[in-house]
Amino acid sequence: MRRVVKFGGSSLASAEQFEKVGAIIRSDKERKFVVPSAPGKRYPEDTKVTDMLYACYALAEAGKDFSKEMKAIKARYQEIIDGLKLDLSLEDAFATVEKNFKEKAGKDYAASRGEYLNGIIMASYLKFEFIDAATVIFFDENGKFDADKTNEVLSARLEKCEAAVIPGFYGAYADGTVKTFSRGGSDITGSIVAKAAKADVYENWTDVSGFLVADPRVVKDPVAIETITYRELRELAYMGATVLHEDAIFPVRQEGIPINIRNTNAPEDNGTWIVESTCQKSKYVITGIAGKKGFCSINIEKEMMNSEIGFGRKVLQAFEDNGISFEHVPSGIDTMTVFVHQDEFMHKEQKVVGGLHRLTNPDVIDIESDLALIAVVGRGMKSARGTAGRIFSALAHANVNVKMIDQGSSELNIIIGVENDDFETAIRAIYDIFVVTRL
Repeated sequence: MRRVVKFGGSSLASAEQFEKVGAIIRSDKERKFVVPSAPGKRYPEDTKVTDMLYACYALAEAGKDFSKEMKAIKARYQEIIDGLKLDLSLEDAFATVEKNFKEKAGKDYAASRGEYLNGIIMASYLKFEFIDAATVIFFDENGKFDADKTNEVLSARLEKCEAAVIPGFYGAYADGTVKTFSRGGSDITGSIVAKAAKADVYENWTDVSGFLVADPRVVKDPVAIETITYRELRELAYMGATVLHEDAIFPVRQEGIPINIRNTNAPEDNGTWIVESTCQKSKYVITGIAGKKGFCSINIEKEMMNSEIGFGRKVLQAFEDNGISFEHVPSGIDTMTVFVHQDEFMHKEQKVVGGLHRLTNPDVIDIESDLALIAVVGRGMKSARGTAGRIFSALAHANVNVKMIDQGSSELNIIIGVENDDFETAIRAIYDIFVVTRL
């Protein structure tokens, strides 16, 4: 079973963590292709190397001396090299980095060096071939990931090597200029490599044993999710679950490659399996709960709006004209409500209100702020009766007022709107009724 393995920053923050990673890779000869992140925090007050690079480059870009900051970055890597007792020098690599910083090579170049340098160390430690991601992962002139070219070039390259380390997070334009994915993009690189390698499994190693049903900062010791589908993951990731970068799903989904989220510090745990589809029933009716604060609702009332053709389009046009995306649009016979991110909306609210009046001539417009949206997700909800009723019951017992409820036609998720102040209480109440008491 050919495995592509990606390790997050916390898994590679120190020589001790590197040794754990090395033991994991060497324990299975099918772990042939490794995607490392930049070193993360060694302890809570520590700084991630990527953030150190951003700060260092900001000084270089401003024409200021950055030697002290660069020295600190060198020390982080030298500490790992010394701890692993490697016969390796990064002096030449750092000389190139300093030169390119002075020549203002760009923030993407600066940020990518964390993974690049860590990849060199990892390849030396494992005695694997090092493949610079800038030579095998491509972006077009508009900065969009070029999946076809990347897969063609990367597949051909991987066929020629027995085992390799490919740094995460970045690639390059056709002219070689470095371009990064969004923050956390090493997950995406791992998925791209898994597709190109025609892997049987993409293992994503981090500091937790897979996905949890709810955020442990809200619910104490939530249970783990054993199996989750791509669609369920997409819903949870969109609503705030952050174990895996949501865009990492697409390359492997196209090939039907499952993702296994594992814990570097507890490699004996099975973690969470992310799959296209499964006949395995979820242990609970729900698979997971996730949510976000900071929304507001704009409620538009107009008598007989349901008989006015194009009314919904006109409402959304008022938001589009002001560059505001919407989250949910529940509606009734004479009412339509639009949920948007409050920080996007608040500075443009009167422009939107004016646009709504011009376009729709409403009877009343009412705005409510400081709302939260919670997604209850699960493939088991389709075959379970009374799921919405149980949610309402749980929230009522917890004295939480429901501002909105919206269920998609797929019956995969139910979205609940509550006040920001009720956010944590609502999640705990929903978790309790579906997982703890299982009423």
